[in-house]
Amino acid sequence: MKHPVDVHVGKRVRHRRWMVGMTQQQLAEKVGIKFQQIQKYETGMNRVSASRLWDISEALSVPVSYFFEGMEKGEAAEPAQDGADAALPGDILADKEALELIRSYYAIPENQRRRLFELARVLSEAAA
Repeated sequence: MKHPVDVHVGKRVRHRRWMVGMTQQQLAEKVGIKFQQIQKYETGMNRVSASRLWDISEALSVPVSYFFEGMEKGEAAEPAQDGADAALPGDILADKEALELIRSYYAIPENQRRRLFELARVLSEAAA
């Protein structure tokens, strides 16, 4: 049975890898493992060791703590149920369209990005 912490860490690995535009194969090569192992980490099927998580954090240019962000206290108390790795309502990072939008957003130069952000905020307030 998958442990919720392993599932959460795996999702964060997948999201960060996708955000930087890296394939599972590319990440695996940087870390020195096979891409199938990355697949198992990302689904929470296999637990990531501390040293491997360190290597992954280096390859993805984030601190190790990044992989635990958003982990709610008490989430680790209950083992994951079947389908726990499926998108949860409100899990915006599980939506490929949202991830693509975020990635595109950060590719825009900062001054233009700020103006786009303000426009989006105004439009969302008008729609409410």
